[in-house]
Amino acid sequence: MITTPRKVSWKVGIILILSISLLAAPLLWGADIDKAAWTVIVAGLNSHSCEQRVAAVRVLGLLSGNGEARELAEHALGDVKPEVRSAAATALGQMHSTSSIPRLKEMLADKEIPVELAAARALHAMNDKSGYDFYYEILTGERKPSEGKIAEQRAVLHQPKKLAKLAFEQGIGYVPYAGMSWGALRVVLKNDASPVRAAAATMVADDPDPNSAQALLRATQDKNWIVRVAALEAVSKRGDPSLRGSMETSMHDPKCQVRNTAAATILHLGDVAKAGKAGYEPKTSEAKTP
Repeated sequence: MITTPRKVSWKVGIILILSISLLAAPLLWGADIDKAAWTVIVAGLNSHSCEQRVAAVRVLGLLSGNGEARELAEHALGDVKPEVRSAAATALGQMHSTSSIPRLKEMLADKEIPVELAAARALHAMNDKSGYDFYYEILTGERKPSEGKIAEQRAVLHQPKKLAKLAFEQGIGYVPYAGMSWGALRVVLKNDASPVRAAAATMVADDPDPNSAQALLRATQDKNWIVRVAALEAVSKRGDPSLRGSMETSMHDPKCQVRNTAAATILHLGDVAKAGKAGYEPKTSEAKTP
């Protein structure tokens, strides 16, 4: 005797459709992950929030050799906010974008000292003499004052709190989170263990032990967003394309700093993967935006 299939209730049908959709979502997401990653960064760059723009500009420094990232960072040098301009100069220095040296030299005349210092540090990283000259002028006071900049700098040197803030934001000396804001420092100092753990994440970036890779992946989900950012940056520097898929969740993090760092990490690891294929020539900082 032939039996007919039992009727499936409309509620069960909806559940089945939703289940299939949820299962298919990761596949669709993974197929267009580069586009999604750029969407996150571009949204940050176009935000009205200074914090959002700083977060997006800052992570461009992780995309060394990416022509589009270089152009976006150069564009950010013209931002109205000094925090964004500083982040852009820092990012270009991290990229070692030699084609950006003329633009960075222009930033040495910025009206804000933190921007000048960021530009000088970027030039110094690329062994451009202008960076050395600027530090010398600040150190000796022989640079001609412009709108009281030298006097202001000397005043900062005699105010420990302001000096610590400037050193932290501009990476003068060894500071584990040199690219982050003073607000981030205040947050991280509430938890004594966080600075040590974030620094540890940075240190294990080059450790070939697979256990370190897994530890970094766990740290990308840490309860402290400073640690999450440090771990994501370490994954990017590690350069292991097999870790790329594990970064998708972080692009939905509530903190813009984490979202943008995850997006940049995904793009960087994608470039690393492509570089390993025959016939692929990685983009250089001198290349035009495709």
